[in-house]
Amino acid sequence: MAYNEGMLRDGALENRTIIVTGGGTGLGKSMAAYFLRLGANVVICSRKEDVLQKTASELSQSTGGKILYVACDVRKTEQIENVIAKAVEAFGQVDGLVNNSAGNFISPTERLSYKAVDTVVDIVLRGTYYFTLALGKYWIENHIKGSVLNIVTTYATTGSGWVVPSAMAKAGVLTMTKSLAFEWGRHGIRLNAIAPGPFPTKGAWDRLFPEELATKFAFENRIPLARTGEHQELANLAAYLISDFSAYMTGEVITLDGGEVLAGGQFNFLKEITDNQWDAIEEQIKSATRGGKSPE
Repeated sequence: MAYNEGMLRDGALENRTIIVTGGGTGLGKSMAAYFLRLGANVVICSRKEDVLQKTASELSQSTGGKILYVACDVRKTEQIENVIAKAVEAFGQVDGLVNNSAGNFISPTERLSYKAVDTVVDIVLRGTYYFTLALGKYWIENHIKGSVLNIVTTYATTGSGWVVPSAMAKAGVLTMTKSLAFEWGRHGIRLNAIAPGPFPTKGAWDRLFPEELATKFAFENRIPLARTGEHQELANLAAYLISDFSAYMTGEVITLDGGEVLAGGQFNFLKEITDNQWDAIEEQIKSATRGGKSPE
């Protein structure tokens, strides 16, 4: 069996309902697709309803699974409550949550506006704890042994320059994961995390790494296993952690990065970029963002 094939047995997530934030694109979409193939009911949410609708139609046809999409800005508690209510209405209850919504910029920190910092921290940290708190209250009240999977980063523990807002926010998410794993363990609620290395996704990857930067600092040249990750590899791990196969695991973070973290902070190599190069890179990122999608 190849590493880019499904790992769990058929029906491994049958009769479970899982919410995936940022589920319309990228890794969120890949995880949602695998959950559906394993028999789960899946609810995907993000801010762009047209993207969600397209993804839901595509995954329904390709997997035959039951999928619901609900537009939601994870920074808005009333919209989070609406997602949960619609999920319960459609499928009876919610069993799992994958906090995958994210936003990021690569930039010297002194070039960032206060608003840019707030945007990343609010989506990554505030959105994650809002959604986790809302579902935790629901699970405790209804005596449901739920499972939360948080998508963090390797630099949540190592730190990394040039992505400071993301590093701060992801570190907060990781600490929340461990803290609530202890506190909510008595309710049978588990929380775990994955710290992925580079898993290229069209759109977000292009915004984060303009062509000039991606070519000059190819991740494949800095990763001991000499390649970037395949989406199915992360989906396999996510399915395991959200399933009852990992019923004795909580408060853990698993690094999936081909050994990249062994070389130090994920973006610290950017110290080689000059101010003039940063000017050009920022313009490329702005152009890609204007012509593409905003962060989930």
